[in-house]
Amino acid sequence: MLKQQSHIVAPIPDELRTRALYTVSELKTRGKADKEAIDKLHNLIVELTEHGLDFFFLEPLRRLNAGSMTMSMAKVGIGSMLKGSKMVVHKVLKKLNDRSLTSILEFIEEIIHEPEAQ
Repeated sequence: MLKQQSHIVAPIPDELRTRALYTVSELKTRGKADKEAIDKLHNLIVELTEHGLDFFFLEPLRRLNAGSMTMSMAKVGIGSMLKGSKMVVHKVLKKLNDRSLTSILEFIEEIIHEPEAQ
C-alpha cells in the first residue's frame, strides 16, 4: 500500500531490520496478544521510533554541522517526544486483542524494506 503513495524513508541498521522481521514473524506465528508479545512489540516500536526521530531531527543538524549547544537542545526535545510516545504506545498496546496485534505486525512488515541493489 505505501509503495503506491509518496512516502518518506528513514534508514535503520540491517541488524534492526533482521530482528524486527524476526520478531514480527514470531509474534504472528504465536498469534496471541499476551504480555510477552506486547512487551516485545513495545520494545520494537520504541527502537524503530528512536531511529526515526534521530534520522528526521538530528541527522539534518549533523549535516549542517550544528554546534554542541544546538545538538544538546535538540536531543533534550527528542528525548521528551520519545518519553511521551513510549507512554502512549504502552497504553495502547496493553489493550490489544489478537486481531489488532496482527494488524500492527502487518503494518511493521509493510514499512520495513531491504536496501535496494545499486
